[in-house]
Amino acid sequence: MHNAFHCLRGKAYLFNNVVNFTIGTPEERMMLSGLHTVADIFCCCCGEIIGWKYESAHEKCQKYKEGKFVLERGRIVDEVDFSTEFYIDSHASMSDAEEP
Repeated sequence: MHNAFHCLRGKAYLFNNVVNFTIGTPEERMMLSGLHTVADIFCCCCGEIIGWKYESAHEKCQKYKEGKFVLERGRIVDEVDFSTEFYIDSHASMSDAEEP
């Protein structure tokens, strides 16, 4: 994970893989780093939006994001139980967010 990645609601992280989610319909969305085709992702338990998946990037320098997921920290971290171990498969990234 890389702390420099942000969304409109605060910190976010770019992941190679995500589990326990459902995916919405892909759409063109203008982000701070340019135009991307993205699909919102939702928690499979509560149905709340937790981030988005990059389906495609329109600029060559943004192609590394394709097929990866952004999870918004504020939407996925409620309470952490440090008595159990967990593994996070992450990829360092630059900031990106939707334009207001």
